[in-house]
Amino acid sequence: MDGFNIKEIVSVTMILFAIIDILGAIPVIIELRLKAGHIQSEKASIAVLVLMIGFLYAGNELLKLIGLDLASFAIAGSFVIFFIAMEMILGIKFFKEEMPETVSIVPLAFPLIAGAGTMTTLLSLKSQYQTQNIIVGIVLNTLFVYLVLKNVKWLEKLLGNTGVNILRKAFGVILLAIAIKLFRSNTHL
Repeated sequence: MDGFNIKEIVSVTMILFAIIDILGAIPVIIELRLKAGHIQSEKASIAVLVLMIGFLYAGNELLKLIGLDLASFAIAGSFVIFFIAMEMILGIKFFKEEMPETVSIVPLAFPLIAGAGTMTTLLSLKSQYQTQNIIVGIVLNTLFVYLVLKNVKWLEKLLGNTGVNILRKAFGVILLAIAIKLFRSNTHL
């Protein structure tokens, strides 16, 4: 089956939406914005788009070229997510804040939004769906990511300090669980 397929586009978009979970990442985004002073929505969104499309086409080959397997890549991402979660839960700072402009790329665009789970999903989708439909799903999700990032100050005002603090702790625990699951599912202990 060649060409664009609405059913495939909707399926891919929904799968990626669930994996990226930008709505669940709002407390993390607010935390990163507070540290950095601002989030560069355009820069982060373009990085997410480039990372996902690039990985769709060259993911396996790139990992093989540098001698990594997908499991090692996922475990590395799980460590970054783990430390972000610990910062949210305990209030301990692990990441240095010397270069706040890089927050939009690391850890926001990668590994939080376009992380190991997203990349693994893209490789799985490639075996089931037409590439052009996956790209449309990536673009639609990137647009939604951009809208959330662009409106993070408004979302922060809507939630208030107490709401943000509650969400930060709750989603910190969820993020910690995701990091542990990602680690466990990619280790053979």
